[in-house]
Amino acid sequence: MAAALSSTQRAVLLVAILASFVTSLDSSVTNVALPAIARDLGGGLATQQWTVDAYLVTLSALMLLAGSLADTYGRVRIMRWGLIGFGVASVAVGAATGPEMMVAARALQGATGAFLLPSSLALITSRIQGEAQGKAIGIWTAASTAAMIAGPLLGGLFTDYLSWRWVFLINVVPIGITLWMLRSVGPDTTPAAAQPVVPDPTAAVGAGVSLPDDAASPASGAGAAPARDRAAVDWLGGALVALSLGLGTFGIIEAERWGWGSPVIAASLAAAVVLLGLFLWRQTRVSAPVLPLALFKVRTFWVGNVATLLIYAALALQGFVIGVYLQDPRGPGLSATAAGLVSLPMTILMIVLSSRMGALAGKHGPRLFMGVGPLLLGAGCLLLLAVGAPFNYWTQVLPGVIVMGLGLSIMVAPLTAAILGSIGPERAGIASAVNNAVSRVAGLVAVALVSTIVGGTLDLGGFHTALIVCAALFAAGGVVSLLGISNAEVKAGAAADAGAAA
Repeated sequence: MAAALSSTQRAVLLVAILASFVTSLDSSVTNVALPAIARDLGGGLATQQWTVDAYLVTLSALMLLAGSLADTYGRVRIMRWGLIGFGVASVAVGAATGPEMMVAARALQGATGAFLLPSSLALITSRIQGEAQGKAIGIWTAASTAAMIAGPLLGGLFTDYLSWRWVFLINVVPIGITLWMLRSVGPDTTPAAAQPVVPDPTAAVGAGVSLPDDAASPASGAGAAPARDRAAVDWLGGALVALSLGLGTFGIIEAERWGWGSPVIAASLAAAVVLLGLFLWRQTRVSAPVLPLALFKVRTFWVGNVATLLIYAALALQGFVIGVYLQDPRGPGLSATAAGLVSLPMTILMIVLSSRMGALAGKHGPRLFMGVGPLLLGAGCLLLLAVGAPFNYWTQVLPGVIVMGLGLSIMVAPLTAAILGSIGPERAGIASAVNNAVSRVAGLVAVALVSTIVGGTLDLGGFHTALIVCAALFAAGGVVSLLGISNAEVKAGAAADAGAAA
């Protein structure tokens, strides 16, 4: 039986859930509102893609920098900055008067949201240890993923009965509550990076791999690592990866309009590759990289992130095409609310099962859960190939959605716990940021490629093609996890966490 959470730990967990809730919700709540946004602001499919990807570009690019800042300045402070900025950006999105303002405001929203996800999860891993940590991560993951899955339903209700603008304006309510509750958590007593370190750094990674020097060096006399130099935060590295993702996204989305052979598209994609190369090169030269490449020497960490890339690309792609296609008047023609209700069984299953799956994975190891879950998700996508004319939700959609919900519930919490469990607690902020950034980059690329995957038109044939691609990605993620995840490495990291807490 998983350890019970104390009252202080419950307060930390609730704040972390609320802080991540708004960013997770906004990653998916937009999907069913996209047709209404395009009707009001114009721009067609490109506007719909940019409404999603402008948010994901800055969220993905700056999450690495935000994780580094959380380890430097403290999780609570970074979380507070992010909450305030996200609230202001949400109001700007709700007030958008054209495609350009919408895209700019969504980019700002993603930039400020980048400060919330890594700091919220790192707050849990730095203040809750042992068996209780596995349970807490399971609850946090269930809430965050449920927010992503429930997003289409909430977006549909607001779009049909109020306005798509309220999809974004409503964010100020949970943000205000979280800022108020943040006082009960208390400030970081030391800079975040100065959390107790693993007595034997090699035990944390399970295979004799040392972490970066600033993470592995014990502090003199206090059992804590020295705080990272605030002047050493790699701002240029953050800018390089942001520009790389932005140019790459532009090239992929606009290729449908300009043509893949266009000099503009070729130059954008080439510049994105060059900037990415410069970013990776710089990470080997700076003292405090936003992406510590040494983390990828840990097998479970890099394998888990490869699995994340494949699985979350599929999740983003299927969420986009389901939200848009089911409202197509030439197809099912559902209302925004009805399209959002499609995901309700997945939300219920996530809420009911995720915490339990996180606890079981903490006891038995995450490998099997991370393998079986994605395979079930892929099977669910194949079941959705039954969608056709005449449309029938109960026979064509519900079976696949239930199977996908089971797969998500089995996989998500163990995936998060495995990746963070393989890294010592002193690098929880950046490890969380890397994993969250990988998942967002996966979604960013998948949505950018929608036009290419469906052949320019999201009709029934394009919908089926997208589902087949999703099933293949899910299956690949499951196979990678089964072949690459090491339960022993995760257990070594958990033992190191317990030693640090003691």
